[in-house]
Amino acid sequence: MSKILVLAGVGLIILGVLWNFLAKTPFLGRLPGDILIQKKNFTFYFPLATSLLVSLILSLILWLLSKR
Repeated sequence: MSKILVLAGVGLIILGVLWNFLAKTPFLGRLPGDILIQKKNFTFYFPLATSLLVSLILSLILWLLSKR
């Protein structure tokens, strides 16, 4: 159980560092295909294209690691 908690903590730290780095990239989150609806008192944003791109990249990385 302690190994799982340590790995989860390290994973959260890595995710936090990546979150700060990826928040500053100009193209991520503003791709064509992302849905943005703005009204007077309402904003809806759904990053459809960004989600697909991230999923594709993560799937490719995990597939390459599983081939090892």
